Amino acid sequence: MTRKRKGKSRKKGISNLTNTILSILKKERNQSFNYKQIAAKLGVNDASSRNQIIKTLAKLAAKQEIEQVDRGKFKAVVTAEYHTGILDLSAKGSGYIISEAFDDDVYVASNNINKALNGDEVEFYVYKRRKRGKLEGEITQIIKRAKSEYVGVIQLHDKYAFVIPDSNKMYKDIFIPINKTFKAEDGDKVLVKLEDWPEKADSPYGKVVKILGKPGDHNTEIHAILSEYGLPFEFPYEVEDYANKIDTSITKDEIAKRRDMRQDLTFTIDPKDAKDFDDALSFKVLENGLYEIGIHIADVSHYVKEGTVLDDEAYNRATSVYLVDRVVPMLPEVLSNNACSLRPHEEKYTFSAVFKINDKAEVKHQWFGRTVTYSDARFAYEEAQAIIESKTNEIPADVSLTGKTYKTDEKLANAILKLNELAKIMRNKRMKNGAISFDKVEVKFNLDEDNNPEGVYFKTSKDANKLIEEFMLLANKKVAEFIGKQNPKKTFVYRVHDEPDDSKLAALQNIVGRFGYKLNFKDRKSTTASLNNLLTEVVGKKEQNLVDTLTIRSMSKAEYTTHNIGHYGLAFDYYSHFTSPIRRYPDVMAHRLLQHYLDGGKSVSEEAYEEKCQHSSNMEYLATKAERDSIKYMQIRFMEDHKNQEFVGVISGVTDWGIYVEIISNKCEGMVSLRDITDDHYVFDESQFAIVGRNTKNTYQLGDEVVVKVKNTDLVKKHLDFNLIGKPEDVL
Repeated sequence: MTRKRKGKSRKKGISNLTNTILSILKKERNQSFNYKQIAAKLGVNDASSRNQIIKTLAKLAAKQEIEQVDRGKFKAVVTAEYHTGILDLSAKGSGYIISEAFDDDVYVASNNINKALNGDEVEFYVYKRRKRGKLEGEITQIIKRAKSEYVGVIQLHDKYAFVIPDSNKMYKDIFIPINKTFKAEDGDKVLVKLEDWPEKADSPYGKVVKILGKPGDHNTEIHAILSEYGLPFEFPYEVEDYANKIDTSITKDEIAKRRDMRQDLTFTIDPKDAKDFDDALSFKVLENGLYEIGIHIADVSHYVKEGTVLDDEAYNRATSVYLVDRVVPMLPEVLSNNACSLRPHEEKYTFSAVFKINDKAEVKHQWFGRTVTYSDARFAYEEAQAIIESKTNEIPADVSLTGKTYKTDEKLANAILKLNELAKIMRNKRMKNGAISFDKVEVKFNLDEDNNPEGVYFKTSKDANKLIEEFMLLANKKVAEFIGKQNPKKTFVYRVHDEPDDSKLAALQNIVGRFGYKLNFKDRKSTTASLNNLLTEVVGKKEQNLVDTLTIRSMSKAEYTTHNIGHYGLAFDYYSHFTSPIRRYPDVMAHRLLQHYLDGGKSVSEEAYEEKCQHSSNMEYLATKAERDSIKYMQIRFMEDHKNQEFVGVISGVTDWGIYVEIISNKCEGMVSLRDITDDHYVFDESQFAIVGRNTKNTYQLGDEVVVKVKNTDLVKKHLDFNLIGKPEDVL
């Protein structure tokens, strides 16, 4: 028995050596190596190991897997075709490569990842055989690391340290030499920068670049979320200093260069806690029966000039980040909340889209250009909603910004009512043209002074929100149309949204069919009509949030580009982002380009702007992930205080390791592990989106209501685990 085992392990050793040598030669396939160079790469120098290498090289050459290009020098025989793609890792260490060369993602086993990390751009080849019908490949080279900095908790030892990353997609701990710990204490949460990953090392090497604080502390965790995505949480001194020295006064000379609209009735409608007022509306009834409606946007590009440290910082950030307890602004506060913010009873420089519109909401005339405006009033959405609902100018105390009942100017109330009428006509037209109505419920928290969550509330979109939305959409669309239809073609920044992928729509139908909903994908019009019907029918039902989420996921992702393909979700042929330059860099670019073309300028470099568009899309994606993580973090903090409470939830996901449950009353989602359900042995039935008890045939299916209790909360990993109590009819 013993000899057999030795023989097996010897074979295994030779096989490992064969694979390792092949891997070295394939990785650097344009170079040739002799046995000494391979021995050095393997870190061996004894005679026995060198002999094994020489024998293995000879065998591989005989099999024509490698070739001898010079005396004693060998090179890999390249038979495979190499491709590039982006690696999407799972928590288990295996992953998929998304590549334009293949329709399907390419599976990569953990032993073929070859030190690539999640999001890396990699070179790979695909095996001729398919594994369980899937394409499978091996990574041969890392072309570009997706990121170099990771957040984690440091563990100190005598002569070295390790950082255990927070992210479940980082499958290796990071080795830190003891002189590169930045004086962090054992157990601190830190930001670490990868420096090297030596050939023979199991873990990458790094150095601590920032100490974030103690795990579980509120500010530490918020800063950790930002750091994980490479997002800043403070401005460099030189940027703040530059911004503070900008002349923000309103001058006669500058007013003379602009259209003066200070006499027009103007107001803002924003969230009650907003400080950065990007946009204002002006309203005037003309003698010919038309309405002159101005959409006035903060003139950020007047202050943020190209080639300055301020512009570089704004470009790098590309977006403000709206976390659960704070805003990380794109621009320093002196601009975002003061000079650029269209605050009431202050003159401001604005960039405007002014339309003459009739009672059918048809645009009869348009004008774009720089203006100076004066806001007569500021309304919260709730105040404007009260005017719309009561059709009076009285604002009740419970929604008033002042906390007291007051009467606004009748002219302002009448303007809001007329704009609401026109907005509804515009919205109906969009829906008829095939726009999709996503009114997804947002989760918000009431926080105390120490940022502890006291309660959860849901933010929904009402008429006042939709009024502002329609006029912002109008400005964005008309600006994009104005430039997009010009001949010769001019480079511009578009916000595009591609048609949904057929396979994603089929998967959506498969799931919503379980709840009795039917979709019709015959053509574009029937697709959008049936999606809108689905989103309307599901309102108020237990599965609403699940269906809303799945429908959004079935859509393509909107992005910025210079190549216009239209906006599927809005049913617009031309669309841009023009209306929020305080918080979005693409809007700043749109302002600059619009003014450049209004001044008769020639088309700018498409290549340069496409690169800026891609950067903006990437930063938007990271900001969205950080925002979601911050909500998840706060939900877990909220649930920590409700550990002994039973909650009714909806099964929002089913996997072979457990079921995910979203609580109806607060939208917190957690997981029930299959091994924790003890009344039977449950198995995953993929075709039914369910788990089924082997003996009882008891079934828990996607969309079912269940009762759960908190089992465990992990603020650091942002995990929430539930225990399953049962079905409501059996428990409550």
